[in-house]
Amino acid sequence: MEESEPIMAARSEERRLNGHCRWSAHTQNLESKMVEEFRRRLKYFFMNPCEKYKARGRKPWKLMLQILKIAIITAQLVSFGLSNEMMVTFKDENLMTFRHLFLKGYKDQRQGNYALYTKTDVYDHIYFIINRYINLQNLTVGNLAYEKLKGVSTPLSVCQVFYRNSCIDPGNETFNIDPHIDEESCLLTCVCASRLLSVNIYLTLKTINLQTVRHHELPDCYDFHITIIFDNHAHSGKIKVDVENNVTIYECRDWNIEGSSGKIDYPLLLFDSVVILACFTSLILCTRSVINGCIFLFQEFNIFFHAYYKKVVSWSDRMEFINGWYILIIVSDTLTIAGSALKIGIQSKFLTNYDVCSILLGTATMLVWIGVIRYLGFFKKYNILILTLRAAFPNVIRFCCCAAMIYLGYCFCGWIVLGPYHDKFRTLDKVTECLFSLINGDDMYATFLKMRDKSYMVWLFSRLYLYTFISLFIYMVLSLFIALITDTYETIKHNQQEKVPVSQLQAFIAECRDQPESGRYQIDKEPPSCCFG
Repeated sequence: MEESEPIMAARSEERRLNGHCRWSAHTQNLESKMVEEFRRRLKYFFMNPCEKYKARGRKPWKLMLQILKIAIITAQLVSFGLSNEMMVTFKDENLMTFRHLFLKGYKDQRQGNYALYTKTDVYDHIYFIINRYINLQNLTVGNLAYEKLKGVSTPLSVCQVFYRNSCIDPGNETFNIDPHIDEESCLLTCVCASRLLSVNIYLTLKTINLQTVRHHELPDCYDFHITIIFDNHAHSGKIKVDVENNVTIYECRDWNIEGSSGKIDYPLLLFDSVVILACFTSLILCTRSVINGCIFLFQEFNIFFHAYYKKVVSWSDRMEFINGWYILIIVSDTLTIAGSALKIGIQSKFLTNYDVCSILLGTATMLVWIGVIRYLGFFKKYNILILTLRAAFPNVIRFCCCAAMIYLGYCFCGWIVLGPYHDKFRTLDKVTECLFSLINGDDMYATFLKMRDKSYMVWLFSRLYLYTFISLFIYMVLSLFIALITDTYETIKHNQQEKVPVSQLQAFIAECRDQPESGRYQIDKEPPSCCFG
């Protein structure tokens, strides 16, 4: 009996160990199944809409909605663009009309070339403007009228801007000046050239833009607040004359159009409302996808990766969960909704912010068409371009930051040294535009040619400056820039051919061999998170 007790104890211990092994195996199988399920969820998340349709039979509503948006947003932009073009053209043509009406002997010429050099010319031109304004109704072929306040036409006003006090005697090389500036209405016999900074003539004219009637749009009323400036700030003996025009657009007080029942184009208003509804729906769908992917799914993956592999998710893997295309669509939808609401206000004659509306709709349409690249990425031959752009972007930004330091150095140097002698280097913004044109090989000879008649030292410096800039940026910077993108392209191409995962996340997902058509992605409900198994 005593001999059988050790045997029974050994068998009991064996049964306990076997039960524990079976429980451990069962637990490991359960965890393995949950890991495979989570891996399958990740693979489904990164599928394109066509693959998701094959995997679960879900209709690609976001894809169809984006295709619809491309059509209706482009149509909306074209409609607004035609209206905006008529408005801008009308303003520009009226400004040209004012120059021909009020500037004596004006011919179509480059802005800034119209100038006066004698006191007699200044007085003659001021009197000419006054007479033209008085006889405007008999001269103009347009629908111009005077502004009226309480039934009385408003007169033009002549003001001079001058130093408060000055005594200048170049012959004795002496001067005494008070730099404070005053502005007051002036008598034409009291203009003091030594103190004068400018003579400004202010007048207001009204008109109606009738050309919109042909496009089934209610005409707007315009107030042109015109300023004719005789600029003498340089005191160089050259008084530059120009016309500036500030426009106010508003709804006409009383109107009647034969065959028109109202001021609002209801079909166009309905179309704009459809655009807003489509963009709002797209905004909600994409925001939900971003929240599900960037927040919830990433948090699960982060906990899982730390629990199972004792590793921290890299920054590149974190960025994989941020779908840049959805961010692009969200921004585009927001701009389109704001622009469409503004367009409705303009069409209803409650608002006149044409420029703001055109910026919003133009930027939104640009982003929508850029988003088309995403759908080209569903094809493998096009996808390599998208992958190259995405992979090269961080390096391109770093490279551009370095190149910008050299570029800005040349900009400041060219502005301070060549600015007084060369029109293309006169201001800092002109310098940046000129140098950018030189990088692209535009207008090189003309830029060199304009420096030939300057002082020898400046001429020599300009040659050294231009030759080093062109050689550095065309032969070195641009070549390195192209090489950077080419190297990224070759790397992406090699990875695609060898099917090498480029990140830990992709390597983890690549272990899932289930094809979209396998039916293993069909689920009745969302599976529990593997992070809590």
